Amino acid sequence: MFRLFLRILAVLALAVAVVMAVIDATRSIAASTLTFTPLGESWYAVSPDTLNLAQATIQRYTLPAIWDPVIIQILTLPGWLVFLVLALVFYIAGYRRQRTVLV
Repeated sequence: MFRLFLRILAVLALAVAVVMAVIDATRSIAASTLTFTPLGESWYAVSPDTLNLAQATIQRYTLPAIWDPVIIQILTLPGWLVFLVLALVFYIAGYRRQRTVLV
């Protein structure tokens, strides 16, 4: 059951990665140069309140020093790359290994 949940998360993260990559591709074609939208910019455009809530939560309930070097670096990466890595992590975590049959 847990593996199914992880596989569903992997598919959803992959779908978001594809949508973000298509948006970046269309912007790149329109600008005639490579254009990557950072995850933080996309997140702020969709829901600035949740971005601020995530920052407050991370700084309050974990190490406050985590936000500046780690999370800010992740938020500056292209959104499609972050969600592609998340999809890969969820897929690997939910992968079911083939059982070997000894004959």
